[in-house]
Amino acid sequence: MTTTKNSTSIKRMVIAALMLALAYILPNFTGNIPQIGNMLLPMHLPTILCGYLCGGPWGAAVGFIAPLMRSAILGMPPPFPTAISMAVEMAVYGFMSGFLYRRLPKTLGGIYASLISAMLIGRVVWGVVQLALLTSSGTEFPFSAFVAGAFTNAIPGIILQLVAIPIIVLALQRANLIPQEG
Repeated sequence: MTTTKNSTSIKRMVIAALMLALAYILPNFTGNIPQIGNMLLPMHLPTILCGYLCGGPWGAAVGFIAPLMRSAILGMPPPFPTAISMAVEMAVYGFMSGFLYRRLPKTLGGIYASLISAMLIGRVVWGVVQLALLTSSGTEFPFSAFVAGAFTNAIPGIILQLVAIPIIVLALQRANLIPQEG
C-alpha cells in the first residue's frame, strides 16, 4: 500500500513538472507577443489540465509558479501587476478544476461544470487581485478593464479551453490515465 501511494505521488509530481514545463514553453508559440498570448491564454491549458490529472493542490502549485517563473526568467509577463495577478488566478484555475473534477460525475457534463466553474472563479479572483494591486499603487481599475481583460480579449482562449480540455480529459479517461470515479 505504501509503495502504491508513493508511486502515485511520484507520478503526480512528474505530471505536474511536465505541465509546468508546458506552461513555460507554450507562450513561445504565440511569439511572446502579449496581445496574442492574452487572447489564446497558453499557460492556462496545462494549469487546468494539471488540476484534472493530479488534483487541486498540484494544479494550484503549477498555476502559481508558472507566470512567476516566466516573469523571473524572461521578464514576461511583467512582474507587477501582471505576473502576480496571473499567479493567483492560475492557482485558482488549477485548484478548482482538480477539486471540482474529483467531486462531480466524470461525464462530459461534469467535466464542463468543473471547467466553467474554475474559469469563472479564476477570472473573478484575477479581477479582485488586479483591483487590489492597481488601487494600492494609485492606478484605477474600472469594471470595463475587468470585463475586457477577463472576458472580451480572452474569447479565443476561452473557446480553445472549452473545446480542447474536455476532449483531452475524456481521452485520458478512456486511456485510464486519470480517475473516472470520485
